Amino acid sequence: MTANGKTPEADGQVYDAVAGNWVDHLAPPWSRPLLRLSRADRAIGTWLLLLPCWWGVLLAAASTGWRWFDLWIMAGCAIGSWVMRGAGCTWNDITDRDFDAQVARTKSRPIPSGQISVKGAAIWMGVQALIGLAVLVTFNGAAILMGVLSILPVLVYPFAKRFTYWPQVFLGLAFNWGALLAWVAHTGTLGAPAVFLYLSGIAWTIFYDTIYAHQDKEDDALIGVKSTALLFGARTHQILQLFMILAVVLMGLAVVAALIPGAGMVKLALAFAGVVAFGAHMRWQLGRLDTGDNDLCLRLFWANRTTGLLPALFFAAAVFV
Repeated sequence: MTANGKTPEADGQVYDAVAGNWVDHLAPPWSRPLLRLSRADRAIGTWLLLLPCWWGVLLAAASTGWRWFDLWIMAGCAIGSWVMRGAGCTWNDITDRDFDAQVARTKSRPIPSGQISVKGAAIWMGVQALIGLAVLVTFNGAAILMGVLSILPVLVYPFAKRFTYWPQVFLGLAFNWGALLAWVAHTGTLGAPAVFLYLSGIAWTIFYDTIYAHQDKEDDALIGVKSTALLFGARTHQILQLFMILAVVLMGLAVVAALIPGAGMVKLALAFAGVVAFGAHMRWQLGRLDTGDNDLCLRLFWANRTTGLLPALFFAAAVFV
């Protein structure tokens, strides 16, 4: 039985999928291996890819003014995040299929469990990437270029744990690229606020993905792959506190660069309230974290949807005051 009370080997469910998710219960049976490859049974990854996009477009709009096309940027980023997260996860599962077969949490994934072939997974990855491209080409030329460049960290990430204890940095490079892309989609140029948001997101990713990686540290050590969970070990709380502070400071610098001078005090106060809420939620996670409790690590990882939504909501409020 799994932590969610399921037996994935019996019905194809993936070990760490959310209990009662729509893929396992509502999706047509033929589509379930594809959707499981895309992690559609776990929405958290889509949120973690999408939220930096929304930071970027909303902070840009708070700085230079709201445009109706920003609604499409936000919607397009949502669609793109869903399909490109799916394509990235499919690529990850293709490259990691041998490792996944040796780890308790991942051996029930579609490729190592035999639900789909590598060829079938590769075709599905291509379909998702084409949908993402169709969305991307509706943005301006600079944003299209940013989107094309985003492929590089996505391609590298699955291999990072083979050669460095810092694969979470490579995940951060990939997962927060949307802060740059969405800012450029709004403004047409890359600015310092977007770079600060991007760096803040990378620090945040190291924070949440280290918590996530603690679930696998014993298996990772046995099969010889690396992670910040293994590197930090007993010092995890102290080091994650440093990354929490770094994420907050960098997001604060993004707000300063975007809104000073020119923005009114109310806009500035709302944006900084989002930064404070962002940090407070990470601090709450640290206060609860027990790296020896795998179920708790997973729940805290899932809680980062709220962590990233908080600044997005305050940035949105700053747009319209």
